[in-house]
Amino acid sequence: MPAVLYRQINIHSINGHGLNCPHRFLSLYVGRAHRLRCLQPGGSFGTMSPARITLHILKPIRFPHFPHVALNKPAPATQSPEAVVWRRNDWQTIRTLLPYLLEFKGRVAAALLCLTAAKLANVGVPLVMKEIVDSLDAKQAVLVLPFALLAIYGLLRLSTTLFAELRDIVFVRVAKRAIRRVALQVFRHLHSLSLRFHLERQTGGVSRDIERGTRGISTLLSYMLFSIIPVVIEFSLVAFVLLAKFDWRFMAITMGAVVIYLGFTVSVTEWRMDIRRRANELDAKANTRAIDSLLNYETVKYFNNEEFEARRYDESLQNFESAEVKNEASLGALNIGQSLVIAIAVTALMILAAQGVVGQKLSLGDLVLVNGLLIQLYIPLNFLGMVYREIKQSLVDMDKMFRLLAENREVQDSPHAADLAPALPTVRFESVNFSYEPRRTILHEVSFEIPAGHTVAVVGTSGSGKSTLARLLFRFYDVSGGRITINGIDIRDATQKSLRAAIGIVPQDTVLFNDTIYYNIAYGDPRATPDQVMDAARSAHIHDLIESLPDGYEAMVGERGLKLSGGEKQRVAIARALLKNPKILIFDEATSALDSKSEKAIQAELKRISASRTTLTIAHRLSTIIDADQILVMESGRIIERGSHRDLLGQAGTYAHMWALQQEEERVGELAELTAGIA
Repeated sequence: MPAVLYRQINIHSINGHGLNCPHRFLSLYVGRAHRLRCLQPGGSFGTMSPARITLHILKPIRFPHFPHVALNKPAPATQSPEAVVWRRNDWQTIRTLLPYLLEFKGRVAAALLCLTAAKLANVGVPLVMKEIVDSLDAKQAVLVLPFALLAIYGLLRLSTTLFAELRDIVFVRVAKRAIRRVALQVFRHLHSLSLRFHLERQTGGVSRDIERGTRGISTLLSYMLFSIIPVVIEFSLVAFVLLAKFDWRFMAITMGAVVIYLGFTVSVTEWRMDIRRRANELDAKANTRAIDSLLNYETVKYFNNEEFEARRYDESLQNFESAEVKNEASLGALNIGQSLVIAIAVTALMILAAQGVVGQKLSLGDLVLVNGLLIQLYIPLNFLGMVYREIKQSLVDMDKMFRLLAENREVQDSPHAADLAPALPTVRFESVNFSYEPRRTILHEVSFEIPAGHTVAVVGTSGSGKSTLARLLFRFYDVSGGRITINGIDIRDATQKSLRAAIGIVPQDTVLFNDTIYYNIAYGDPRATPDQVMDAARSAHIHDLIESLPDGYEAMVGERGLKLSGGEKQRVAIARALLKNPKILIFDEATSALDSKSEKAIQAELKRISASRTTLTIAHRLSTIIDADQILVMESGRIIERGSHRDLLGQAGTYAHMWALQQEEERVGELAELTAGIA
């Protein structure tokens, strides 16, 4: 049986918990046993009994010819999931947009009526022109008829433009609403993806994909309705007129030219799509490099690497330039071929019409009619070639955006998830195991409890897994084993919204929005009043500093808050965490960027606020957590010591050694300051 490749499979045991494969791809083989295998080394689940598991399968992508992979054996290099390029079917993309059209059925119907009226008027123009030319023949002396026909001619010309513009006015809201809805859907989906995706993404490339994708929606909707359908209507009307007024050769040449034209356009455009797709990828890569370099402006300056960054950017631009040149050259070849087909057909038809006039089988009006009909037909037909190119290009541009929507939400609410109760929470980590990737386990059987209203501090060397505890509690990732509970409820059984609403954090690395100080503090609770925002700033000991600025709370903090110092950013982060007023507080090195005087003042405030909350403190300076109810010492993802400050000093273990080292460092620092003051 062929393998079925899935973007993600969540595997739940019978009690609703269990495993969640951290990898992006799994293959599922159905036989006498349910066998699952991660397509990455070290990720095999082995064989499981169907009675013990339930598969929640998300976003299936079927590859009928994907070769079998032997169970518990490394996948061959050719089967690497990264090598599998997944693209949506073009019709699938079009079907995705249909609901946005059906939302405005009345507007779409009105637009189509205007379109039909415009095309009827357009085809009527050469018919009236024929009558005008024939009426001006020297053999006829009726002068009233040309005036009436000329008036009708002018009215038809006006109607063509009038109905076309009315069509656009009626339909514009449909297109713009579709862009808005899809862009919002992508934006929401990106926010719903796990931290793993956002750590791996490239901001510049993603933003460019969304920009091109939303622009492609407008192009696709407009061209599908107002270019393809009009050409079909116009061709049908022209064919009817040719059959009714001329012999079969006129229709045969016209039909043959249309078939050749369409066949040539489709085949060449399909060839050009790979060139366009490559150009898009190189454009996104160049944009990513530019944005990444500008976001890291200070780092570039620190190492004097402006020219190095310029060379890297120019290298990307050079590749994009080559791809664009090839793209434009292929477009020129397509246009030449299309013009050649049309020129041959028009010449042949005009020769036939001229022969008819010479042989007195056709009038001069008939010659004008043939010429007008051909112009009416081949101009939009030539436009149809461009339309087909634009539609295909739009589908390519939309492809990556829809791939973002297809990204599986690794962390999501279970069907039976409920909101957390508002009671003061008790947090428990029960035999928690976790790894960002299978080859490196971060946490090993970590178990501890934070009773309601108590403070637990975690200390340890860098890389011991301290900050990972905060990420797991926020449920940026799901645990690989064990569970985390709040008041006895597994956080996987709680809605993410209620879970994160109950937790406030002051992160180690504070990143601010490029907006005002007021906005960044108020972000903790957008409904807060100005007085509440200022009270939070006072508690974080930053109010006086803000008031001293020329723009006060309206001062801009710059990209990622770079206009503020590290200590100022950290105090803004403390203020917005206090404004959120959560039941659970997490301080991840919350005062690491502050000077000693500010740190002591803020520590007193944090201690006061933590008294009525469940608090997890991650610290490097041991002097900031000596009042914690319990201190956990971590090393290599394991808790090696636990107890109060006094108990741990009495054990004379790792904590006592760390305390002695830091006390010695402080004494040396104080001595150096004293010596510098005397000098």
